[in-house]
Amino acid sequence: MSNNFRPESMARITNFELANAFIEEQIAEVRKQVGDKKVLLALSGGVDSSVVAALLIKAIGKQLVCVHVNHGLMRKDESEGVIKMFKDELDANLIYVDATDHFLGLLAGVSDPERKRKIIGKEFITVFADEARKLEGISFLAQGTIYPDILESIKAAEGKKAVKSHHNVGGLPEDLQFELVEPIKLLFKDEVRVVGEALGLPHAMVYRQPFPGPGLGVRCLGAITRDRLHALREADAILREEFDKNGLAEKVWQYFIAVPDIKSVGVKDESRYEGWPAIIRAVNTKDAMSATIEEIPYEILHHITYRITHEVEGINRVLLDLTPKPIGTIEWE
Repeated sequence: MSNNFRPESMARITNFELANAFIEEQIAEVRKQVGDKKVLLALSGGVDSSVVAALLIKAIGKQLVCVHVNHGLMRKDESEGVIKMFKDELDANLIYVDATDHFLGLLAGVSDPERKRKIIGKEFITVFADEARKLEGISFLAQGTIYPDILESIKAAEGKKAVKSHHNVGGLPEDLQFELVEPIKLLFKDEVRVVGEALGLPHAMVYRQPFPGPGLGVRCLGAITRDRLHALREADAILREEFDKNGLAEKVWQYFIAVPDIKSVGVKDESRYEGWPAIIRAVNTKDAMSATIEEIPYEILHHITYRITHEVEGINRVLLDLTPKPIGTIEWE
């Protein structure tokens, strides 16, 4: 499994028996690849990086060094949750880096989504390199790359344009100093979850809401500003809270808010009020290659709309995205 193409003979991982066989195979491959060297892992706390962390801990133990970078594009209270779960509860060797000002400074004025993704991906590697210089024996960089990331980043032979580059595929600089360790790169998202449960990870962690590597950077559409990013983070927190309260959190595969860089006229306190729209997207999928729209009861939508427009400064409209994949992608950027 060393190349970027999944063998046609590779069985879908649908049960613990197949998952355990995959785990044992990857443990052997990782040990052979890494030897007695140390591995640096980009630990976002998402499903993919969490599964990679658990697998590598099983394979190489304390040779794994986990790094959580707060690039300022996390969801509300996300970094605090990652630290609590992995450092306090799972006893991981975790380094926390707060690089908010650095990332937002580099992204200032950048509106093209591909440029944003590549800036974030390249800078992640720079941050990891800085951390690696403080440690001894770091030779490898582990990533939670999965198969849809690769498929969407590689241009097809017939000349189709890549859908988008991913921070862990298209954004890597050519002079990367680390050798990559990517044990789940041939798996689809549903297979990653089966492997995670087979590794003994908690159900809530394995079925945690998917979150893109560039974070809210690809949901704060266009050039990122701190005020619009803050509004996005607060609106997204309300959406997630209401989905949790109304039994939608585990029913919907991925749900989030996107806030574009446009304003419309509204009315607040009997005065003209210009604000951004908050766009709700809620989709279901098995492999992330296609997606259907989840219907949300109108009474819940109305309540979410009321809360966002009354509690979040800068938002004056709430819209609902009803576009499946294809023709849309799951994310907006």
